[in-house]
Amino acid sequence: MSAGHETTTGPLPIGQFARLVQQTVKSDPLFQHQALQGEVSSWNVHNGNVYFTLRDDEGQMDCVIWRNARLSVDPRIAVGSEVVIIGSVDLWPKRGRLQIVVARIQPVQTLGAMEEAKRQLIETLRAEGALDLPSRPLPKLPKHVAIVTGADSAALSDMKRLMADRWPEMRTTVIEVLVQGEHAAQQIVRGLAVTRQLAQPDIAQRLGLPPVDVVIVGRGGGSPEDLWAFNLEPVARAILASTVPVISAVGHEQDHLVSDLVADVRASTPSNAIERLVPVRHEVEQWFDELDGRLSAAVKRRLTEWRQHLSLLTNRLKHAPSKGLFRAKEDLGRLNHRLHRSLESRMAQEHQRLARLQATLTAAHPKRVLERGYTMAQDHEGRVVANIAGLSEGQTISLQFADGSAHADIHTIEPKEDPA
Repeated sequence: MSAGHETTTGPLPIGQFARLVQQTVKSDPLFQHQALQGEVSSWNVHNGNVYFTLRDDEGQMDCVIWRNARLSVDPRIAVGSEVVIIGSVDLWPKRGRLQIVVARIQPVQTLGAMEEAKRQLIETLRAEGALDLPSRPLPKLPKHVAIVTGADSAALSDMKRLMADRWPEMRTTVIEVLVQGEHAAQQIVRGLAVTRQLAQPDIAQRLGLPPVDVVIVGRGGGSPEDLWAFNLEPVARAILASTVPVISAVGHEQDHLVSDLVADVRASTPSNAIERLVPVRHEVEQWFDELDGRLSAAVKRRLTEWRQHLSLLTNRLKHAPSKGLFRAKEDLGRLNHRLHRSLESRMAQEHQRLARLQATLTAAHPKRVLERGYTMAQDHEGRVVANIAGLSEGQTISLQFADGSAHADIHTIEPKEDPA
């Protein structure tokens, strides 16, 4: 090496260096999930993947759309199209090829205008300080989970399955809304308004339910247009207005929406929301058993220490001069009194702590509600019927009581009239 060309390391194998470059660009937010605009100057399909070049007057980059993302590609896109893409920079170490992996691509006249509206909303929220609000922590053990999502969707099925696996019979209220289309934002806002009502203790008590203490709002993946309701200001404002923590669980991991920015927690998928929120019941019960064992061991250890100390003082007392005998007896009596008070206080505190945890577990079980005189209606598939929208005339439902169940047929349905 010539002078003036010092190296920071010894010679690196070129493959190792290529992997270092790959790790660098993939970990830097500047190169990930970027919205970029340009002209398509080549367009080739090979093995189901689309390879193209995005260019403008100042430069160009190679791009790829993997075949699992091709379903969302507008068929009108061709060489010469002006497009907006959302993609992340990656490097293929084998060939040292730098390219953009495209998650979304749309003609500029559609997605471009939408992305600009999204950018302006984010700037408005940032100027108001709405994006800097401290995130509220999720409850360690939710008592009542509200889910605002599409009816009979794959995302809802996945969340229900995971919740049943992790914590069977956890109290859940599903508020079914449209999650795409012209009226989606309006319905999502109304669904979130219902969760705010259910979070009020007085309203929840009248319904015989624990108050909602966390909300999941979201849907499965789709095109940018499908997900766009979660980029609109009314939905963002409704999330910010929530009185309990909100998890935004929209789309796939690569989708980043305004709802993710204003929610307390962003989940990469609806299933990930359940994994982050709902603990595994048998693990919690195992933790309680371990806690109880540690408590018993700590009390026994403390008791042994005090007994040893008392034994030592008693032995000293036997050999103490007569003039100090009275004072030693007083000290011994005080120490014995302190021992009992300390042990009683410690035991009471730990038992109260265990009682609170056990009460939390018990309150999460819907059978406790039934024991207070309420009933729970379920359809033929075992789903809870939370409102009359889930009923139809002639339908047979199951009524669950604390001491058994009964079946009933629906003859008439009478919606509650809104007050004038």
